[in-house]
Amino acid sequence: MSDLANIDRAVALLKAGELVGIPTETVYGLGADAANPAAVARIFTAKGRPADHPLIVHLPGAAHLDRWVREIPALAYELAEAFWPGPLTLILKRAAGVPDAVTGGQDTVGLRVPGHPVALALLRAFAEAGGSGGIAAPSANRFGRISPTTAAHVREELGDAVPLVLDGGPCVVGIESTILDLSSGRPLLLRPGHISPAAIEAVCGLMPEAPTAAAPRASGTLEAHYAPQTPMRMLPRADIPAFLCSMHDVGRRCGVLCHGGDAPTGSADVWKILPADPVGYAHDLYAALRDLDYAGVDLIVVEAIPVLAAWSAVADRLRRAVCGSGEA
Repeated sequence: MSDLANIDRAVALLKAGELVGIPTETVYGLGADAANPAAVARIFTAKGRPADHPLIVHLPGAAHLDRWVREIPALAYELAEAFWPGPLTLILKRAAGVPDAVTGGQDTVGLRVPGHPVALALLRAFAEAGGSGGIAAPSANRFGRISPTTAAHVREELGDAVPLVLDGGPCVVGIESTILDLSSGRPLLLRPGHISPAAIEAVCGLMPEAPTAAAPRASGTLEAHYAPQTPMRMLPRADIPAFLCSMHDVGRRCGVLCHGGDAPTGSADVWKILPADPVGYAHDLYAALRDLDYAGVDLIVVEAIPVLAAWSAVADRLRRAVCGSGEA
C-alpha cells in the first residue's frame, strides 16, 4: 500500500508549518520543515520530547548536504554513495542558519536520505515546491515509547496532533537508523542499526569506534528509550518457565516475547514468537512489543537474545526498552 496520492497535501502542510507522519524504511517519522523553528517546536510538543534532544534531518539526496553542513569530509560522500538512500545517519558540522531547535543547540546536525519511495517522493516534492529540502523527523511516537512501524501505530499514539499520516505500509527494517558521527574526523558509532560496523569498514576502510565523552548527543541514545508502558524483563530461555510459574502463583499476568522454534513451556497468558535471525527479529520487534503492551498483562518477559555482533542493534533497543519500562 502506498500513499503517493497525498504528497501534494503533505507538502502544503509542511510549508504551512504543520506536522506530517512519514513512512521510512526504519520507523515512521514525525515530520516538519527543518528550517522552520516554529514547525520543529510542534514536533517537541506532540512527542513530549526534551528541547535539547537533537533531531535527524531527512534529505532528498546527498546533493543537499551543503545546505545543512559547513564541512563535508570525503568520508561522508563515500558512505552516502554506498548507503544512501538507506538507514544510515551521519553527524556532521552544522552550517550557519541551521536552527538550534533541530540540533539541540549543538554544533553538529544529523542527516540521512531515507530508503522509502513515499518519503523520497515527499522530500523531492517539498524541495521542488520551494521548501528547505530538509524534513526533521524523529520517530512518530510519544517520547521514549515504542517506535511506530505502521501508519496505524502513528494514529494510535498521536491522534489529532498529526493532520496527515502518509501510509507507506509496514516498515521494512523496523528499527532506527545507524548513527555515525564524522564531526571529529574519525567515525564514531553513536547508535547501532541495520548497517553494521563491518559494512561501514568494508566501504571506507575504517572500523567505527565507540563514542567518547565529547561525542555529540544523538537521537535515540538515552538509557531509557523505545519502551512499552508495561514493565519488561529479559531472562534466559531456561529460566522463563519457572519465572512464569512464580508470577502465576502471585496472580501476575505475563506476556512472553521469544524467538525461533516453539515457545518455552510455562503459564504465560500471551506469547509472541519472533524470527531467530537478527534482521527478521528487528523487523518484527516493535510491533510485537506494542501488541504485548496492549494485551493487558502485568509484565512482559523477553527471552535473552544471542550475544553476537550481528544482534548488537537489537540488543541496544531491548536494553533501553527494559530500562525505560521501569522494571528492575
